Amino acid sequence: MNSRKLAGALAAMLALGIAAAGCGGDNDNEGSDGAAAQPTSTATGAAVNLAGVCPDPVVFQTDWNPESEYGALYQIIGSDYTVDTDKKRVTGPLVSGGQDTGVKVEVRVGGPAIGFEPVSAQMYLDKSITLGQVNTDEAVRLSKTQPTLGVVSPLEISPFMIMWDPNTYPQVNTLADLGKTDAKVLYFQGDTYLEYLLDKGILRKNQVDGSYDGSPARFVSDGGKSAQAGFATSEPYIYENEVPAWGKPVKYELINKQGYPMYPQVLSIRAGEKAQLADCLEKLAPVLQQAQIDFMKDPKRTNDLVIELVKQYNTGWTYSPGLADYAISKMGELGIVGNGANQTLGDFDMARVQQMIDITTPIFAKQNKPAKAGLTAEDIATNEFIDEGISYTP
Repeated sequence: MNSRKLAGALAAMLALGIAAAGCGGDNDNEGSDGAAAQPTSTATGAAVNLAGVCPDPVVFQTDWNPESEYGALYQIIGSDYTVDTDKKRVTGPLVSGGQDTGVKVEVRVGGPAIGFEPVSAQMYLDKSITLGQVNTDEAVRLSKTQPTLGVVSPLEISPFMIMWDPNTYPQVNTLADLGKTDAKVLYFQGDTYLEYLLDKGILRKNQVDGSYDGSPARFVSDGGKSAQAGFATSEPYIYENEVPAWGKPVKYELINKQGYPMYPQVLSIRAGEKAQLADCLEKLAPVLQQAQIDFMKDPKRTNDLVIELVKQYNTGWTYSPGLADYAISKMGELGIVGNGANQTLGDFDMARVQQMIDITTPIFAKQNKPAKAGLTAEDIATNEFIDEGISYTP
């Protein structure tokens, strides 16, 4: 996911005893037809025909290594897939409701595989990408130079969080409480939500430390005196179950709870290609909405594919079955996957999008990265292709 630079911290992690479940995969370029990796949808229904309407293949650029948070994309890959371990991408039939749509899908790895470039930038460097994962704040920041338009949001709220040791800080229940302590808050330099927390006075400037590199070493060596940014769908499980030097629960609060309502990993196109892709998106967007629901209801086969791809790519990123199961559980429990205020999965609350524009535009202006003048919610997100009847019921 965004800012996950854990690959560079692998040595430190292994020194602390994290299980390297994802390492040591083979370099075969062919996929498997085995039962452990057949990520076809469990739903059935009328066949969707994308042939002659969508690009072939439909190419998705992710912002990190394979993981369960990206389940909707891996869910639509049929069992007859191939893996390119050099380019870090998987290609197979694009399936919906268990049926072939007539085109292929290619899912590409982001993060270290693209030199940690923002997905928006990568989309403009490589025009073969059809859709990429773009956070709302990234869409605002690059709206002037590399504009993107979100068409589906498989995740309703962001898993971004800050965690702390409840034994060290028993009085802390929220980030506002944390801001009243002397805890150093470790985060990835450049994360926009941290600037928001500072601007709102929730955290203090002398309290934050942007040197976090993804390794648990600092948090562990501090004995819990530091707090740390991360993802509610991963780090709490990893630290309790896969970092023996820590091995106990942490407490956390989602950034969303503090009034930063970002849509994460929004499936987005280059803004100027809306008319060109409209016929495709009218059919493809509902496929992606339904894929997220199918994945949440029966995630095993797709999670098996995610874990297998992590092994084959062998980038230093690790992903265990326990972590995959935890991610699914937390996505449901915390409302990270959900319908929002209405009964539709995958759409945008345009007032929320506008709120993010209002929050982040002054931040980017101070950083000399001005957003597009007069930017509106409709410039960076649209519900035009959403099927309002597709709803998630846990």
